[in-house]
Amino acid sequence: MSDKKSTESKNLPLLPLRDMIIFPHMVVPLFVGREKSINALEEASKNGNELFLVTQKDASILNPDREDVYNVGTVVNIIQMLRLPDNTVKVLIEGKYRATIDEFEARSEGYWADVSKCVPEVPEQVKIEATVRSIKNVFEQYVKLNKRIPPELLMSISSITDPSRLADIIVAHLSMKIPEKQEILEAVDIEQRLQLLLEKMQGEIEIINVERRIRTRVKSQMEKSQKEYYLNEQMNAIQKELGQKDEKSEVQEMEERLAKKKMPEEAVKRVTKEIKKLKSMSPMSAESAVVRNYIDWMLSLPWGEYTEDNNDVEHAREVLDDHHFGMKDVKERILEYLAVRSLVGSEGKGTILCLAGPPGVGKTSICQSLAESLGRKFERVSLGGVRDESEIRGHRRTYVGAMPGKIISAVKKAGTSNPVILLDEIDKMTSDMRGDPAAAMLEVLDPAQNKNFGDHYIEVEYDLSKVMFVMTANDLGQIPGPLRDRMEIINLAGYTPIEKTQIAKKYLAPRAWKDNGLDAYEYSMSENTIMDVVRGYTKEAGVRGLERQFNTIARKIATDVVTKDIEKGKKFTITSKQLKKFLGPVKFDDNVIEEQPEVGLVNGLAYTSVGGCMLHIEVIAVPGKGGIQITGKLGEVMTESAKAAMSYVRSIAGRLGIDKEWFETHDIHIHAPEGATPKDGPSAGITMVTAITSAISGIPVRQDVAMTGEVTIRGRVLPIGGLKEKMLAAKQAGVKTVVIPEKNRKDLLEIPPEIKQGLSVHPVTHVEDVLKIALQLTEPEKFMSHVGLKVIDSGSGMEVAN
Repeated sequence: MSDKKSTESKNLPLLPLRDMIIFPHMVVPLFVGREKSINALEEASKNGNELFLVTQKDASILNPDREDVYNVGTVVNIIQMLRLPDNTVKVLIEGKYRATIDEFEARSEGYWADVSKCVPEVPEQVKIEATVRSIKNVFEQYVKLNKRIPPELLMSISSITDPSRLADIIVAHLSMKIPEKQEILEAVDIEQRLQLLLEKMQGEIEIINVERRIRTRVKSQMEKSQKEYYLNEQMNAIQKELGQKDEKSEVQEMEERLAKKKMPEEAVKRVTKEIKKLKSMSPMSAESAVVRNYIDWMLSLPWGEYTEDNNDVEHAREVLDDHHFGMKDVKERILEYLAVRSLVGSEGKGTILCLAGPPGVGKTSICQSLAESLGRKFERVSLGGVRDESEIRGHRRTYVGAMPGKIISAVKKAGTSNPVILLDEIDKMTSDMRGDPAAAMLEVLDPAQNKNFGDHYIEVEYDLSKVMFVMTANDLGQIPGPLRDRMEIINLAGYTPIEKTQIAKKYLAPRAWKDNGLDAYEYSMSENTIMDVVRGYTKEAGVRGLERQFNTIARKIATDVVTKDIEKGKKFTITSKQLKKFLGPVKFDDNVIEEQPEVGLVNGLAYTSVGGCMLHIEVIAVPGKGGIQITGKLGEVMTESAKAAMSYVRSIAGRLGIDKEWFETHDIHIHAPEGATPKDGPSAGITMVTAITSAISGIPVRQDVAMTGEVTIRGRVLPIGGLKEKMLAAKQAGVKTVVIPEKNRKDLLEIPPEIKQGLSVHPVTHVEDVLKIALQLTEPEKFMSHVGLKVIDSGSGMEVAN
């Protein structure tokens, strides 16, 4: 600090100031309340009205000491002093000059200080004049920006010629902090003081400009928001008058629904973001509809909502027995599942059941009963013909008309996160260039992955681990291996005629009677009559066709009731003789086998997606060049079985009494009738061997024998599947003897007694055993052991030497 101190030192009362600085030439009113400060005022009034004012460094200190006040202050003159009723003193003071504290004395009655006047050096006139002009120009800008300073101040400022006085008057009107003002107060040198003041004013102007820009931007945003709010309120009022909208706005309803939902944090963030986006959109825009639909889907999903399971095994047994007849294996597996859940709770390992069997055996209805016994919601998802992966995972929202996949849609429809979802006809899924839906199902069905199932539409992971998935399929061979590996497969076999009779008696006939409006009338139908319907008018593994027949009977009776005006309460008795009137002539004859043994004709047994059936194999030998012809729309596997059978027969030709040259002069034609129906599989191997052997040897095949089994080129008989359905088909066809592989003997234990009753079952290990049973021989035990074996002629019954 370049200044000169006056040699004259004064001892003056000291008044410490809080949160303000007094500059020379300022006339300011003060309110004084501290006792020591009031004493200083009174002392000053007694001694020439001079008082020294200095600012405290910390305004919170009540009794400051020397180090608590700044070193430079202002000597002031008391113009007027007035004591107020609340014991405070109002004093009007005028600043005179800067002074520095030489000695500081704190007495009990107040503060005193020896102060010396600060005398500045005389500055260069030209340099000061330029700075003064700059300060006046900058201060003019500052006054224009700061509306709190009256414009009249500029008039008085422009007339001031003293640089020191100009600086002190201007700084008193600037919005600066105490340390900054104190810095200017301590600048005794006029040039330094003016430079500091200029820097401070320019800094303040920059701050004011920034604040002004911020205020302008905020104001425009607020005006825009207020305008939108006003317009939205007007639109809401108009829509309300037109009856198009409720009192609550759509966005408010969405926010209320979101607050009530127990959604994961990620989902809450996503929905909140979309609601915010919706607010800023025009309600009439296309994108607004897309966002609104997405939010509605997210809020409609049952996040964390579960129904309470009923794991009572006895209750489940009652429900299943009440709704379904038979189906022992399925019922036992469901009861086992419930028993395990009752022990380990819902946190146990998820089970994926797959019910495999022909159509109409009750796969879908047993799933409904499972859901009912558990007390869960039930939803069915049809997968037949699904060939697009997006059908399972959903479409991304960038596509027009995007929707979630079938799984998430089923969960939403169920309204809980732990329903029973039936994936119907899972074997009917196909794939094309749009992806493989079966691969997408891997994530859905894997308990290790479906906890974080990702649907492309909702874009948030959804927990499917509590969902119980049950699948149905007709043909397990059409299901990819990795998908089939995740399932626990339960096979549902076709019903026997006795089971169908009981199902019709307990369920189908009463339901058909009710569905056709005959509740007010009674009916009676004996089991024999129902059995006649089963045998004469249906040929299926399930009972759908049987149900249609009872509906036909009910419709015929309903027509009579309406046309003949029959009174309510009448009882209708339906007998076997009336079936021709209701259903027409008998459509199926149980006995489809030949009346007499035939050469080259064998009864085979096949298992298809609709159950078991008879498969006739015909073989003839004609003069030719040793060729083999296979017809009847046979598949690749079945064609290979025919060639293997032919190779085996040629290997035993010598034992049959056939020369090797015979095969070079004859052609063999193998045919499977009903050529329009595709046929495939290896289980017709022994049937073809028997038919070829009969054709080339001329030995007839017993018409009451049916067989099934795969054959090797060494003549070994290998096991097959679908034994129950095949034996049922044999029994319905009137067969007396059934030949099966030895390795299928264990499967006989699972076949109901009513199917095995009347059938003679022969498990075999080699084709020679089959030939001895099936061919019309007088001495089967000697067959193929020597040449010249006698056989029975099918026409006359006489013995003929071969």
